[in-house]
Amino acid sequence: MKVAVVTAFPPSKVTLNEYGYHLVKNFVQNKEVTELILMSDRTNEPKQLDFDQKEKIKVKDCWSFNSYTTFFSVIKAARQEKPDVILFNLQFVKFGDKKIPSALGLLLPMFLRLFGFKTVVLLHNILEQVDLEKAGFTESKIMQTIYNFIGTNITRCLLKANRVAVTIHKYVDILNAKYKTKNVILIPHGTFETVKEPNFELKSGPKQIMAFGKFGTYKKVEILIEAVEIVRKTNPDQLEIVIAGTDSPNTPGYLDGVKEKYKDVKGIVFTGYVEENDVERIFTDSTIVVFPYTSTTGSSGVLHQAGSYGKAVIMPDLGDLALLVKDEGYKGEFFNPENAQSLATAINKILLNDDYRKEIAKANFEAASALSMDKIVTMYMNSFHEIL
Repeated sequence: MKVAVVTAFPPSKVTLNEYGYHLVKNFVQNKEVTELILMSDRTNEPKQLDFDQKEKIKVKDCWSFNSYTTFFSVIKAARQEKPDVILFNLQFVKFGDKKIPSALGLLLPMFLRLFGFKTVVLLHNILEQVDLEKAGFTESKIMQTIYNFIGTNITRCLLKANRVAVTIHKYVDILNAKYKTKNVILIPHGTFETVKEPNFELKSGPKQIMAFGKFGTYKKVEILIEAVEIVRKTNPDQLEIVIAGTDSPNTPGYLDGVKEKYKDVKGIVFTGYVEENDVERIFTDSTIVVFPYTSTTGSSGVLHQAGSYGKAVIMPDLGDLALLVKDEGYKGEFFNPENAQSLATAINKILLNDDYRKEIAKANFEAASALSMDKIVTMYMNSFHEIL
Protein backbone atom coordinates (compact mmCIF):
# COMPACT_ATOMS: atom_id res chain seq x y z
CA MET A 1 0.00 0.00 0.00
CA LYS A 2 1.21 3.50 -0.87
CA VAL A 3 0.39 5.76 2.08
CA ALA A 4 0.73 9.54 2.31
CA VAL A 5 0.90 11.28 5.68
CA VAL A 6 0.27 15.04 5.92
CA THR A 7 2.02 16.19 9.08
CA ALA A 8 4.57 18.49 10.64
CA PHE A 9 7.83 16.58 11.08
CA PRO A 10 11.13 17.24 12.92
CA PRO A 11 13.14 19.43 12.74
CA SER A 12 9.91 21.42 12.36
CA LYS A 13 8.62 23.03 15.56
CA VAL A 14 5.01 23.12 14.34
CA THR A 15 2.47 21.41 16.60
CA LEU A 16 2.27 17.60 16.45
CA ASN A 17 5.70 17.24 14.84
CA GLU A 18 6.76 14.69 17.48
CA TYR A 19 3.60 12.65 16.95
CA GLY A 20 4.16 12.83 13.19
CA TYR A 21 7.68 11.46 13.64
CA HIS A 22 6.56 8.36 15.54
CA LEU A 23 3.54 7.81 13.30
CA VAL A 24 5.70 7.82 10.16
CA LYS A 25 8.40 5.70 11.82
CA ASN A 26 5.90 2.97 12.62
CA PHE A 27 4.12 3.14 9.27
CA VAL A 28 7.33 2.51 7.32
CA GLN A 29 8.11 -0.45 9.57
CA ASN A 30 4.71 -1.99 8.78
CA LYS A 31 5.24 -4.70 6.15
CA GLU A 32 2.07 -3.75 4.23
CA VAL A 33 3.37 -0.24 3.49
CA THR A 34 5.45 -0.35 0.32
CA GLU A 35 6.00 3.42 0.08
CA LEU A 36 5.28 6.37 2.37
CA ILE A 37 4.90 9.90 1.02
CA LEU A 38 5.80 12.32 3.81
CA MET A 39 3.84 15.47 2.92
CA SER A 40 5.49 17.70 5.49
CA ASP A 41 6.03 21.36 6.25
CA ARG A 42 9.10 23.02 4.78
CA THR A 43 12.22 23.16 6.97
CA ASN A 44 15.71 24.52 6.36
CA GLU A 45 17.37 21.35 7.68
CA PRO A 46 16.78 17.81 6.33
CA LYS A 47 14.01 15.74 7.90
CA GLN A 48 14.96 13.62 10.92
CA LEU A 49 14.77 10.16 9.32
CA ASP A 50 16.88 8.31 11.88
CA PHE A 51 15.08 4.95 11.90
CA ASP A 52 14.98 1.62 10.05
CA GLN A 53 13.45 1.28 6.55
CA LYS A 54 13.62 5.02 5.90
CA GLU A 55 14.33 4.12 2.27
CA LYS A 56 10.55 3.60 1.91
CA ILE A 57 10.00 7.33 2.49
CA LYS A 58 9.67 9.98 -0.18
CA VAL A 59 9.77 13.47 1.35
CA LYS A 60 7.50 16.11 -0.18
CA ASP A 61 8.03 19.43 1.62
CA CYS A 62 4.80 20.90 0.29
CA TRP A 63 3.35 23.32 2.84
CA SER A 64 4.27 26.02 5.34
CA PHE A 65 2.71 27.27 8.56
CA ASN A 66 0.40 30.27 7.90
CA SER A 67 0.90 30.01 4.12
CA TYR A 68 -2.05 30.93 1.89
CA THR A 69 -0.76 28.50 -0.77
CA THR A 70 -0.80 25.34 1.39
CA PHE A 71 -4.20 24.28 0.05
CA PHE A 72 -2.95 24.26 -3.54
CA SER A 73 0.54 22.87 -2.91
CA VAL A 74 -0.73 19.84 -0.97
CA ILE A 75 -3.30 19.04 -3.68
CA LYS A 76 -0.57 19.34 -6.30
CA ALA A 77 1.70 16.95 -4.36
CA ALA A 78 -1.14 14.44 -3.95
CA ARG A 79 -1.87 14.50 -7.70
CA GLN A 80 1.80 13.96 -8.47
CA GLU A 81 2.24 11.01 -6.09
CA LYS A 82 -1.21 9.36 -6.32
CA PRO A 83 -1.17 7.57 -2.92
CA ASP A 84 -3.74 4.89 -2.10
CA VAL A 85 -4.66 6.65 1.15
CA ILE A 86 -3.86 10.07 2.65
CA LEU A 87 -3.72 10.38 6.45
CA PHE A 88 -3.89 13.87 8.01
CA ASN A 89 -2.35 14.37 11.47
CA LEU A 90 -4.39 17.37 12.64
CA GLN A 91 -5.27 19.89 15.29
CA PHE A 92 -7.34 23.00 14.56
CA VAL A 93 -4.24 25.23 14.43
CA LYS A 94 -2.13 22.71 12.49
CA PHE A 95 -1.71 24.79 9.33
CA GLY A 96 -1.55 28.21 10.98
CA ASP A 97 -2.69 30.48 13.78
CA LYS A 98 -4.15 32.91 11.24
CA LYS A 99 -7.77 32.20 10.38
CA ILE A 100 -7.64 31.91 6.58
CA PRO A 101 -4.51 29.72 6.18
CA SER A 102 -5.70 27.53 9.05
CA ALA A 103 -9.18 27.08 7.58
CA LEU A 104 -7.89 26.42 4.04
CA GLY A 105 -5.59 23.69 5.32
CA LEU A 106 -8.42 22.03 7.22
CA LEU A 107 -10.53 21.89 4.04
CA LEU A 108 -7.96 19.66 2.34
CA PRO A 109 -9.35 16.24 3.44
CA MET A 110 -12.78 17.10 2.00
CA PHE A 111 -11.49 18.48 -1.29
CA LEU A 112 -8.99 15.67 -1.83
CA ARG A 113 -11.82 13.16 -1.35
CA LEU A 114 -13.87 15.10 -3.92
CA PHE A 115 -10.90 14.72 -6.29
CA GLY A 116 -11.04 10.94 -5.84
CA PHE A 117 -8.51 10.32 -3.06
CA LYS A 118 -9.19 8.20 0.02
CA THR A 119 -8.70 10.48 3.05
CA VAL A 120 -8.46 9.72 6.76
CA VAL A 121 -8.24 12.45 9.41
CA LEU A 122 -6.61 11.93 12.80
CA LEU A 123 -8.19 14.74 14.86
CA HIS A 124 -6.36 15.25 18.15
CA ASN A 125 -8.86 17.72 19.58
CA ILE A 126 -12.44 18.80 18.92
CA LEU A 127 -13.66 22.33 19.43
CA GLU A 128 -16.62 21.14 21.48
CA GLN A 129 -14.17 20.13 24.24
CA VAL A 130 -11.86 23.18 24.16
CA ASP A 131 -12.22 26.09 26.60
CA LEU A 132 -11.32 28.91 24.18
CA GLU A 133 -10.49 31.37 26.96
CA LYS A 134 -8.23 29.05 28.97
CA ALA A 135 -6.59 27.69 25.82
CA GLY A 136 -5.47 31.20 24.92
CA PHE A 137 -7.64 31.83 21.85
CA THR A 138 -9.84 34.68 23.08
CA GLU A 139 -11.48 36.07 26.22
CA SER A 140 -14.25 37.82 24.28
CA LYS A 141 -17.62 36.07 24.47
CA ILE A 142 -18.53 37.45 21.05
CA MET A 143 -15.32 36.10 19.52
CA GLN A 144 -15.87 32.76 21.26
CA THR A 145 -19.29 32.57 19.57
CA ILE A 146 -17.69 33.34 16.21
CA TYR A 147 -14.93 30.79 16.78
CA ASN A 148 -17.49 28.14 17.70
CA PHE A 149 -19.56 28.91 14.59
CA ILE A 150 -16.51 28.67 12.34
CA GLY A 151 -15.24 25.60 14.20
CA THR A 152 -18.56 23.81 13.81
CA ASN A 153 -18.55 24.37 10.06
CA ILE A 154 -14.88 23.38 9.71
CA THR A 155 -15.68 20.20 11.64
CA ARG A 156 -18.53 19.47 9.21
CA CYS A 157 -16.01 19.73 6.37
CA LEU A 158 -13.47 17.49 8.14
CA LEU A 159 -16.19 14.89 8.59
CA LYS A 160 -16.48 14.67 4.78
CA ALA A 161 -13.27 12.59 4.84
CA ASN A 162 -13.72 8.83 4.46
CA ARG A 163 -12.86 8.35 8.14
CA VAL A 164 -12.21 10.65 11.08
CA ALA A 165 -10.21 9.05 13.91
CA VAL A 166 -10.33 10.56 17.40
CA THR A 167 -8.30 9.51 20.41
CA ILE A 168 -10.92 9.52 23.19
CA HIS A 169 -14.17 7.56 23.22
CA LYS A 170 -16.19 10.55 24.41
CA TYR A 171 -15.19 12.43 21.24
CA VAL A 172 -16.84 9.72 19.12
CA ASP A 173 -20.09 10.12 21.05
CA ILE A 174 -20.01 13.94 20.85
CA LEU A 175 -19.35 14.07 17.10
CA ASN A 176 -21.86 11.36 16.23
CA ALA A 177 -24.57 13.02 18.32
CA LYS A 178 -24.00 16.59 17.09
CA TYR A 179 -23.22 15.97 13.42
CA LYS A 180 -25.28 12.79 12.84
CA THR A 181 -22.30 11.07 11.26
CA LYS A 182 -21.24 7.43 11.08
CA ASN A 183 -17.62 7.68 9.92
CA VAL A 184 -15.99 8.66 13.25
CA ILE A 185 -13.84 5.92 14.79
CA LEU A 186 -11.82 5.57 17.98
CA ILE A 187 -8.09 5.04 17.53
CA PRO A 188 -6.21 5.83 20.77
CA HIS A 189 -3.28 8.24 20.90
CA GLY A 190 -0.77 5.45 21.51
CA THR A 191 2.65 5.47 23.11
CA PHE A 192 5.68 6.76 21.20
CA GLU A 193 8.33 4.43 22.57
CA THR A 194 8.12 1.45 24.89
CA VAL A 195 11.15 0.90 27.08
CA LYS A 196 11.45 -2.85 27.52
CA GLU A 197 12.61 -2.77 31.14
CA PRO A 198 12.32 0.68 32.72
CA ASN A 199 14.18 1.20 35.95
CA PHE A 200 11.59 2.06 38.57
CA GLU A 201 14.24 2.86 41.19
CA LEU A 202 15.19 6.44 42.02
CA LYS A 203 18.34 7.80 40.42
CA SER A 204 20.98 9.45 42.60
CA GLY A 205 21.03 13.23 43.01
CA PRO A 206 18.18 15.72 43.40
CA LYS A 207 14.64 14.49 42.93
CA GLN A 208 13.37 16.12 39.75
CA ILE A 209 9.78 17.39 39.54
CA MET A 210 9.25 17.86 35.81
CA ALA A 211 6.67 19.53 33.57
CA PHE A 212 6.87 19.02 29.80
CA GLY A 213 5.21 20.88 26.93
CA LYS A 214 4.43 24.28 25.45
CA PHE A 215 3.58 26.69 28.24
CA GLY A 216 1.64 29.88 28.80
CA THR A 217 -1.99 29.26 27.80
CA TYR A 218 -3.63 26.45 29.78
CA LYS A 219 -0.22 25.07 30.86
CA LYS A 220 1.15 27.40 33.54
CA VAL A 221 4.18 26.57 35.64
CA GLU A 222 3.73 29.13 38.45
CA ILE A 223 1.61 26.71 40.48
CA LEU A 224 4.33 24.05 40.16
CA ILE A 225 7.10 26.35 41.37
CA GLU A 226 5.00 27.60 44.28
CA ALA A 227 3.98 24.05 45.23
CA VAL A 228 7.59 22.84 45.32
CA GLU A 229 8.51 25.84 47.49
CA ILE A 230 5.78 24.73 49.93
CA VAL A 231 7.11 21.15 49.91
CA ARG A 232 10.66 22.37 50.60
CA LYS A 233 9.53 23.89 53.91
CA THR A 234 8.90 20.45 55.43
CA ASN A 235 10.59 17.92 53.13
CA PRO A 236 14.36 17.52 53.57
CA ASP A 237 14.86 16.03 50.08
CA GLN A 238 16.88 18.02 47.57
CA LEU A 239 14.31 18.95 44.93
CA GLU A 240 14.82 20.30 41.42
CA ILE A 241 12.10 21.83 39.24
CA VAL A 242 12.55 21.00 35.56
CA ILE A 243 10.50 22.98 33.05
CA ALA A 244 11.07 21.16 29.77
CA GLY A 245 9.79 22.92 26.69
CA THR A 246 9.01 26.31 25.21
CA ASP A 247 6.37 29.02 25.08
CA SER A 248 3.06 28.25 23.44
CA PRO A 249 2.80 30.10 20.10
CA ASN A 250 -0.10 32.05 21.63
CA THR A 251 2.01 33.35 24.56
CA PRO A 252 5.49 34.36 23.36
CA GLY A 253 7.75 35.51 26.19
CA TYR A 254 5.83 33.65 28.88
CA LEU A 255 8.75 31.59 30.18
CA ASP A 256 11.07 34.62 30.18
CA GLY A 257 8.53 36.29 32.47
CA VAL A 258 8.50 33.22 34.73
CA LYS A 259 12.31 33.24 34.91
CA GLU A 260 12.29 36.87 35.99
CA LYS A 261 9.46 36.42 38.51
CA TYR A 262 11.14 33.44 40.20
CA LYS A 263 14.79 34.39 39.72
CA ASP A 264 15.40 34.10 43.48
CA VAL A 265 14.05 30.53 43.65
CA LYS A 266 16.84 27.95 43.63
CA GLY A 267 16.83 24.71 41.72
CA ILE A 268 14.79 25.62 38.63
CA VAL A 269 16.00 24.30 35.27
CA PHE A 270 14.57 25.64 32.01
CA THR A 271 15.61 23.22 29.25
CA GLY A 272 14.21 25.10 26.27
CA TYR A 273 13.01 23.07 23.30
CA VAL A 274 13.68 19.36 23.83
CA GLU A 275 14.96 17.63 20.71
CA GLU A 276 13.42 14.23 19.93
CA ASN A 277 16.67 12.43 20.74
CA ASP A 278 16.77 14.01 24.20
CA VAL A 279 13.20 13.18 25.28
CA GLU A 280 14.10 9.82 26.82
CA ARG A 281 16.80 11.34 29.05
CA ILE A 282 14.50 14.13 30.26
CA PHE A 283 11.81 11.64 31.31
CA THR A 284 14.21 9.01 32.66
CA ASP A 285 15.89 11.54 34.95
CA SER A 286 12.60 12.78 36.42
CA THR A 287 11.12 11.50 39.68
CA ILE A 288 7.58 12.81 39.09
CA VAL A 289 5.92 14.28 36.00
CA VAL A 290 3.45 17.05 36.84
CA PHE A 291 0.69 18.39 34.59
CA PRO A 292 0.16 22.02 35.69
CA TYR A 293 -2.88 22.44 33.43
CA THR A 294 -5.96 24.61 33.94
CA SER A 295 -7.74 23.02 30.97
CA THR A 296 -7.15 20.32 28.35
CA THR A 297 -7.40 20.33 24.54
CA GLY A 298 -7.15 16.67 23.64
CA SER A 299 -5.50 13.38 24.49
CA SER A 300 -2.25 14.06 26.31
CA GLY A 301 0.90 12.98 24.51
CA VAL A 302 2.90 13.82 27.63
CA LEU A 303 0.90 11.35 29.73
CA HIS A 304 1.57 8.60 27.18
CA GLN A 305 5.27 9.47 27.17
CA ALA A 306 5.42 9.43 30.97
CA GLY A 307 3.79 6.00 30.91
CA SER A 308 6.22 4.63 28.36
CA TYR A 309 9.15 5.60 30.59
CA GLY A 310 7.49 4.25 33.73
CA LYS A 311 6.88 7.50 35.60
CA ALA A 312 4.54 8.52 38.39
CA VAL A 313 2.36 11.49 37.44
CA ILE A 314 0.35 14.20 39.16
CA MET A 315 -2.64 15.53 37.22
CA PRO A 316 -5.55 17.92 37.60
CA ASP A 317 -8.77 15.92 37.82
CA LEU A 318 -10.41 17.48 34.79
CA GLY A 319 -11.39 16.99 31.18
CA ASP A 320 -9.51 14.64 28.92
CA LEU A 321 -6.87 13.63 31.48
CA ALA A 322 -9.57 12.20 33.71
CA LEU A 323 -11.08 10.40 30.71
CA LEU A 324 -7.72 8.84 29.80
CA VAL A 325 -7.30 7.52 33.32
CA LYS A 326 -10.71 5.92 33.05
CA ASP A 327 -10.44 4.64 29.46
CA GLU A 328 -6.82 3.51 29.18
CA GLY A 329 -5.82 2.50 32.70
CA TYR A 330 -3.38 5.28 33.62
CA LYS A 331 -2.98 6.21 37.27
CA GLY A 332 -1.88 9.33 39.08
CA GLU A 333 -2.27 11.53 42.09
CA PHE A 334 -4.78 14.34 41.49
CA PHE A 335 -4.80 17.98 42.60
CA ASN A 336 -6.91 21.12 42.40
CA PRO A 337 -5.48 23.12 39.44
CA GLU A 338 -6.18 26.42 41.20
CA ASN A 339 -4.50 25.57 44.51
CA ALA A 340 -0.72 25.31 45.01
CA GLN A 341 -1.18 23.69 48.43
CA SER A 342 -3.22 20.93 46.81
CA LEU A 343 -0.38 20.25 44.36
CA ALA A 344 2.19 20.37 47.18
CA THR A 345 0.20 17.77 49.09
CA ALA A 346 0.12 15.51 46.03
CA ILE A 347 3.88 15.89 45.48
CA ASN A 348 4.61 15.09 49.12
CA LYS A 349 2.33 12.06 49.06
CA ILE A 350 4.47 10.50 46.33
CA LEU A 351 7.85 11.66 47.62
CA LEU A 352 7.19 10.32 51.12
CA ASN A 353 5.99 6.88 49.96
CA ASP A 354 8.30 5.32 47.39
CA ASP A 355 6.21 2.16 47.15
CA TYR A 356 3.25 4.34 46.11
CA ARG A 357 5.41 6.08 43.49
CA LYS A 358 6.43 2.72 42.04
CA GLU A 359 2.83 1.49 42.06
CA ILE A 360 1.72 4.45 39.92
CA ALA A 361 4.78 4.21 37.66
CA LYS A 362 4.26 0.50 36.97
CA ALA A 363 0.54 0.96 36.28
CA ASN A 364 1.32 3.72 33.78
CA PHE A 365 3.96 1.61 32.05
CA GLU A 366 1.48 -1.23 31.68
CA ALA A 367 -1.14 1.14 30.26
CA ALA A 368 1.37 2.59 27.80
CA SER A 369 2.64 -0.82 26.72
CA ALA A 370 -0.89 -1.95 25.87
CA LEU A 371 -1.18 0.77 23.19
CA SER A 372 2.25 1.01 21.60
CA MET A 373 2.46 2.94 18.32
CA ASP A 374 2.91 -0.17 16.16
CA LYS A 375 -0.49 -1.38 17.42
CA ILE A 376 -2.02 2.02 16.65
CA VAL A 377 -0.63 1.89 13.10
CA THR A 378 -2.21 -1.57 12.67
CA MET A 379 -5.57 0.00 13.56
CA TYR A 380 -5.04 2.63 10.87
CA MET A 381 -4.05 -0.01 8.32
CA ASN A 382 -7.25 -1.93 9.08
CA SER A 383 -9.23 1.28 8.53
CA PHE A 384 -7.40 1.92 5.23
CA HIS A 385 -8.32 -1.57 4.01
CA GLU A 386 -11.97 -0.94 4.85
CA ILE A 387 -12.25 2.25 2.81
CA LEU A 388 -10.25 0.82 -0.11
